[in-house]
Amino acid sequence: MRTFPGTFNHISLHVSDLVKSLHFYTQLLGMEEVQRPAFSFKGAWLSMGNAHLLHLIEGKDYETKSSNRGNHFAFSNSDVNGLEADFVTKGIEVVSNKIRVDGVRQLFVKDPDGYYIEFSEEVFIV
Repeated sequence: MRTFPGTFNHISLHVSDLVKSLHFYTQLLGMEEVQRPAFSFKGAWLSMGNAHLLHLIEGKDYETKSSNRGNHFAFSNSDVNGLEADFVTKGIEVVSNKIRVDGVRQLFVKDPDGYYIEFSEEVFIV
């Protein structure tokens, strides 16, 4: 049996407007832009803490097909309701905030291109 090839490194998203996406992920969600090699295409690398997390690539000419049950990425959080209040204040589109049957609260928001982002918190064990 083969072992898993390593640890998770990053996710890449094609975005229609790099400046708008950078504002969303850095100013509204709190990620930090980090140094990126001088590729031949526009983009940005973002991190949270010491982990490279998100690579944005400018140039998107298709409709985003993202949902809370399919294509999305997620973060753990210890105060999802407080986070929701902060997002509403910042004008971030909140899609839903509910508790799953297994006791995990899930908050979904959309980025400027319509990608879903989940923030989850264990509120009780079933």
